[in-house]
Amino acid sequence: MTPPTVHVLGAAGFAGAQLAALVDAHPGLALGQITARADAGRRLRDVAPRYRVERQLTSLDLDAMAAGDLAAVCYPHAEAAALVSELADRGLRVVDVSADHRLRDASAYPVVYGFEHPRPDLLSEAVYGLPERYRDRIREATVVANPGCYPEASILALLPLRERLADVVVDAKSGVSGAGRTPSEGVHFSTVTENLSPYKVLRHRHQPEIAQELGATVAFVPHLVPLDRGLLATCYATLSGPLPDQDELDHLYRDFYADHPFVEVVDEPPGMRAVQHTNLAQVAALADPAGGRVIAFGVIDNLMKGAAGQAVQNLNLLAGLDETAGLA
Repeated sequence: MTPPTVHVLGAAGFAGAQLAALVDAHPGLALGQITARADAGRRLRDVAPRYRVERQLTSLDLDAMAAGDLAAVCYPHAEAAALVSELADRGLRVVDVSADHRLRDASAYPVVYGFEHPRPDLLSEAVYGLPERYRDRIREATVVANPGCYPEASILALLPLRERLADVVVDAKSGVSGAGRTPSEGVHFSTVTENLSPYKVLRHRHQPEIAQELGATVAFVPHLVPLDRGLLATCYATLSGPLPDQDELDHLYRDFYADHPFVEVVDEPPGMRAVQHTNLAQVAALADPAGGRVIAFGVIDNLMKGAAGQAVQNLNLLAGLDETAGLA
């Protein structure tokens, strides 16, 4: 059987390059176009040497794609929606790695992302790409909205408690690669090294995404830490109803994630090193009876489970493959 073709559009960025490399090495998927704008004509290994992918980056050619192909769109937010729409209309199934289909309410996009969504109809059909909650719907979807990295770690940390959440505070920390390949003053080496700083407090675009998926009031404070990749979310959750004891929490989390191959429930708060360069998430939840809350932790690699690895997990589901294929 011919493996499904996957086109990676926007493959020169950090997430796109990682994704193209994963598809290139995948036993059940065939890498189609890998596109770029400024870097078209260069080999991917010249742009991202660590992946050693010899394929050449090209300009986008929609006519070279076929109905039934799969595509992963790794464009900046506000630039992906029109392309995703065109691909879906041509009969492709799409994983949108950008933010352009994560929020279900079209009226939120001008406020959160600064643009009017061009296809509210397609937005309402898009499935949020978190298999730990929406696996069966992802398998049948036309458009899958890959989660943001901060939301991924935060939601997985609290998902077993979702029906009991009242109020949540998320204190999250991410490596510099989460800011993308385009340089800026805020990610300059001299700014980041030997420093730890919060940013976009009360106005980070991932806050509405976390609140949407958890169904709770969420205060979200992200921090930039001086490392390449990794993301840790520490979540302080007030629950409706009685606070479970530690044994109840342990059983709840282990039962909930028993059939989810990329989530490991651990006994102690996890660190970033445990998941770097993998598609694994580690989560832990601690009962805090003195404070009347649960403190939950989620840690991921922001370029893998937080972006490219999660996209491959979703592509596997779209293609009818084992969810873990190509992600060992």
